[in-house]
Amino acid sequence: MIDVKKIRILYMGTPEMSAELLEHLLVQQYNIVGVVAQGDQKVGRKQLIQEVPTKVIASKYGIPVFQPIKIKHDYGFISDLNPDLILCFAYGQMIPEEVLVQPKYGALNFHGSILPKYRGAAPIQYALMNNDDKSGVCLMEMVKKMDAGRVFALETFALELSDNYESAAQKIVSASKMLVDKYLQKYIDGELVGTPQDESLVTFAPSIKSEEERINLGLNVKEVFGLIRALSPQIGAYVIYKEQPLKIFEVELVGYSEKYEAGTIIKADKSGFHIQFKGGVLSVKSLQKAGKKKVGYKDFINGEKDLLVTKVF
Repeated sequence: MIDVKKIRILYMGTPEMSAELLEHLLVQQYNIVGVVAQGDQKVGRKQLIQEVPTKVIASKYGIPVFQPIKIKHDYGFISDLNPDLILCFAYGQMIPEEVLVQPKYGALNFHGSILPKYRGAAPIQYALMNNDDKSGVCLMEMVKKMDAGRVFALETFALELSDNYESAAQKIVSASKMLVDKYLQKYIDGELVGTPQDESLVTFAPSIKSEEERINLGLNVKEVFGLIRALSPQIGAYVIYKEQPLKIFEVELVGYSEKYEAGTIIKADKSGFHIQFKGGVLSVKSLQKAGKKKVGYKDFINGEKDLLVTKVF
């Protein structure tokens, strides 16, 4: 038996949840010979450079980091690393086939959906937007076609109505750690055959565009509820209120009555802030005006006038 912790692993990933899995591998003493991540980002009003999360973890453990602008044009360094296996979790670029075929044990991806559902860059958001009651993580073969390889193992988990992107992402991290602990050695030992995906059941989850962050009042209340969950707590779905974006981060579904036109504010007092949508009413819990801090609904109401005669649109 070949000890999986002794083979040379190249890790590819960028955001915080990927960094958590990387640190799990390092704490468990897997032999990570390099980390490939997206470029560092400018953040805040001063546009200060901030290292991506996986780079921070890799540097902490003395692991070399590579940040090619386009991996499809710049991957020569991978041959020098001579990896036996590639592990990928939320890297953020399509990896060329020339890279995937280099390692002796191939390349595996941790994909945050129950494949073949939600192939693409935003599976977590789509599961939330569609108000799915469960999701999962597939340990899957990486091939030239996006998210189309065999599935070697799956860990599922429940999605609660209280989940947003942040909490769902944490569940994906936990499921990914379980896949490592339960199946990575079995994969190296050749015990996992892999299941081909049923192409007739494929759906896609492309990146959400900025214009899709605006709440369309033609959506029904469940669709609005799902969109808000999918974009919370960092981005925020928004309506236009007094000609400015008003981001909404947390809501509760309080009923399915439709007595008013969609977008009408029908309650604004200490007991709640309710907006009518098509087919139902949402109670807003936290929100943010343009250029202001995120606040609870009571603080928002205290600073506004004529709420009950205002319509968001």
